[in-house]
Amino acid sequence: MRTTVTNRAPSKRVTGAPLISKAAETFDAVVVGSGANGGWVAKLLAEAGLSVCVLEKGEPLDPKVDFTEHMLPHDFELRGKRDPRNEALKRRPVQSKCYACGESNAHFFEDEIDNPVTTPDGRDFWWVRGNKVGGRTLMWARQSYRMSDWDFKAASRDGFGVDWPIAYADLAPYYDIVERYIGVSGRREGIDVLPDGQFLPPMAYTCGELDLKAGLEKIGRRMTIGRAAVLTRNHNGRLACHYCGPCHRGCRTGSYFTSPGSTLLDAERTGRYRLIPHAHVRQVNLDGGGLARGVAYVDTSVAGGTEREVKAKIVVLAASTLGSTRILLNSPDADRGSEGLANSSGALGCYLMDHHFQRGAQGVLPARGRKPELARRPNGIYIPRFKNLGVKEPSYLRAYGYQGGENVTSFEHAYGNPGFGAEWKHLQRSAQVSHLSIEGYGEMLPRRSNRVSLDPMVTDKWGVPVLHIDCAWSDNEKRMSIDMANEAQHMLEAAGVEEVEQFYDPAPPGWSIHEVGTARMGTDRKNSVVNAFQQTHDVKNLFVMDGSSFVSSGCVNPTLTMMALTVRSCKNLVAEHAAGRLA
Repeated sequence: MRTTVTNRAPSKRVTGAPLISKAAETFDAVVVGSGANGGWVAKLLAEAGLSVCVLEKGEPLDPKVDFTEHMLPHDFELRGKRDPRNEALKRRPVQSKCYACGESNAHFFEDEIDNPVTTPDGRDFWWVRGNKVGGRTLMWARQSYRMSDWDFKAASRDGFGVDWPIAYADLAPYYDIVERYIGVSGRREGIDVLPDGQFLPPMAYTCGELDLKAGLEKIGRRMTIGRAAVLTRNHNGRLACHYCGPCHRGCRTGSYFTSPGSTLLDAERTGRYRLIPHAHVRQVNLDGGGLARGVAYVDTSVAGGTEREVKAKIVVLAASTLGSTRILLNSPDADRGSEGLANSSGALGCYLMDHHFQRGAQGVLPARGRKPELARRPNGIYIPRFKNLGVKEPSYLRAYGYQGGENVTSFEHAYGNPGFGAEWKHLQRSAQVSHLSIEGYGEMLPRRSNRVSLDPMVTDKWGVPVLHIDCAWSDNEKRMSIDMANEAQHMLEAAGVEEVEQFYDPAPPGWSIHEVGTARMGTDRKNSVVNAFQQTHDVKNLFVMDGSSFVSSGCVNPTLTMMALTVRSCKNLVAEHAAGRLA
């Protein structure tokens, strides 16, 4: 067995002592996790009049200190490079592979030495984790697409797996709410497999992308600008994006959606919200009568860690797909005798999914003397799925979409070119190169064998058993990825792109950072963990509101759907609480 480790540098930015009540206070709700979903839960429950306590494993950030999006390489000690002398990156061997993890923001990511995971030999899983208040909303790619009934009811079409217990019509009003609040820029296209939303003005295409769009239309393919949770005009008290570039290093203007800059602020304004950072949740505690009474956590702000408990009438886990599942697996349920809490079905930890990607094609277009005005645009283009819609593919089930775009070089092409002086400078300015690249993101089938469990031998720094992740691509994903590359080449050539070549940079599951499943929703408690409102079948006042409830992955980025599900579930939770049905 192989142990995958990542590390955490000593905390440098504690903004104050955790707000921990010394009295035996009981909240209406405790929420584990402060990211995309936890922020929504805190906001909606507090605004509905409930007292809410949010537990976050990490610490708060100070944008004035921690956000470095306007700093240049010479402003950094190690020039912003992945320098072997960077201790924070050494402690994050998986996280540091991610383009978004660098010298200035490594502390946004989980320390893998203190917080390891294990995998079987030859079956890696690259789990990228946030480590601050706000979770991965601090450095996510912000692509925000709706799933359709081609996703929610896929099993009825091809016979693999089960359908979601909801349809697109059930979730559409909640997509509306989320998009209007967070601000999603995009174009309305009228594409059945990629439903339109409530959009801010779209970002502009580059010239090369317009060429690509025209070429795709000739062969019956559609393309749109990426739908991104980035503001193109001032919205909800946040400023429009000014295209500074490195979004993953923070955004002081709040131009892209993060929970600390929006939902958590709304919760705080109610006066019914408390945040406890440095709270590493170990388990959900039961009251002896089949209800959750709160959670036990390790206060990591104290040297060596101190065990504490928060009591609440309602427990909501929103600690990420694998984070919430780990808590449930670590929570004893002696009465039911199942492996983990809310696991009478035995489905907890099963059906782990991610998207497979890093396969597509790239090529060159004449740059026509263009200047790279949009080179720092925090977005790209999107090509919706077009396979397994009317005609069935013979070699694989489900489908994929593409993300990508144009990159016009500034002066990179000049290195090594002969010449000198003004004539040479003019030549380089007029010889810019336009690169077009599109990369497929494909659906992973939900298979029970792709699962997580607790490692019986390995614990983290604070003695909490860690996850053992056993997940691998199936032949279906492998065959689909070949088609992704072939079709990418075909589309680029149709658009007049030259020097087209396929690329393939294989990576294990987890690397798309779109992990979902492991606590799937369903109407049958014999094969699912939560119902259509993300309420556990076994414990009526325990909810799991994150990507773990997904039944299938679809092929679009999952965060928008996670948030829409959370908003829908919170509406139901508030009604159930008011009616006294959760006690």
